[in-house]
Amino acid sequence: MSRKISTAIVLAVLAVFLGYAIWKVLLASDNLPPDGFARGNGRIEADLIDVSTRLAARVSDIAVREGDLVRPGDLLAVMDTNELVAQQKRAQAAVASAEAAVDVANAGITQAKAKLALAQSNLARAETLSKRGVVTREELDIRRMEAKVAESVLVAGDAEAVAKQRAVDAENAALQEIEARIADSTLYSTQAGRVLYRLAQPGEVLGSGGKVLTLVSLGDVYMEFFLPANAAPKVRLGDEARIVADIMPDMAIPAVVSFVAPQAQFTPKQVETLDERESLMFRVRVRIPPEMVAVRLAQVKTGVRGEAWVRLVQADGTLPDWPEGLTPPVANVLPAPNSPAGTIGEVPGDSEK
Repeated sequence: MSRKISTAIVLAVLAVFLGYAIWKVLLASDNLPPDGFARGNGRIEADLIDVSTRLAARVSDIAVREGDLVRPGDLLAVMDTNELVAQQKRAQAAVASAEAAVDVANAGITQAKAKLALAQSNLARAETLSKRGVVTREELDIRRMEAKVAESVLVAGDAEAVAKQRAVDAENAALQEIEARIADSTLYSTQAGRVLYRLAQPGEVLGSGGKVLTLVSLGDVYMEFFLPANAAPKVRLGDEARIVADIMPDMAIPAVVSFVAPQAQFTPKQVETLDERESLMFRVRVRIPPEMVAVRLAQVKTGVRGEAWVRLVQADGTLPDWPEGLTPPVANVLPAPNSPAGTIGEVPGDSEK
């Protein structure tokens, strides 16, 4: 009887240990964030930029292909400008004609000034001679009228010159508009990026706003993830964060919290735990510093999955230090741009351990 009881006790103890082991392996999470930290799953993303033509035109040349890396100022595409060049020449001729008209008007003003000076001189002489009785009153009135007419001609000449100058300004404005259209027909990259899609080919005619290329902007690389309502309010804009990519689990990329949603929303489908799926979540975005992206443009790839780690503000308003034992471990270094695998290069602007 006692042997049966001992056997039952042993079996009970084994069952307890076995149950604990099953709970430990299958149910209990041994990879929870340390106190004062939160994390979420996401993928490295960047905004898409559509490179479009402002005017309806034929595609003359496209200087890049899908997958090419472009930097600010790089030539992307050229639209046909034959018609615009013809309009430019016509506008230049119109400007030259208007400027010639201004020269004629200015010459007329010079002539009018000379006539006015002569009329005023004749009037002064007539007034002197009239006092001596040499010139009749009728002739004096004629000299006065000639002076007034000459003065009116000068005023009219000045007004005509101003009108001609305004015509020159209008023609110059028309020329500048055409030149702006010609400039807009050459498409340049405004920021660093990678060509994702080539949507047109040389020879195709595109309407106004027609898309030529789609670029992945590398000027703003970020990761978005979701935090529960009890953690999101403790994340502040501008705080440091870490991105741990699945392809580099032993390293973390320094980032900055650039967005925290002001309104809660239902959790997305990719969140897998039931507890999280039943709660409301806040969308958070952490941004990789542009200066760090700029020196590693060729290495940046969007769509890479990973985790984002953030620090939560404590009750006293402080932030916890990044722990040495954070899983995955945090490192403030990344592979240098042209270094072999395993070689580490310093990350600019981040010296915190």
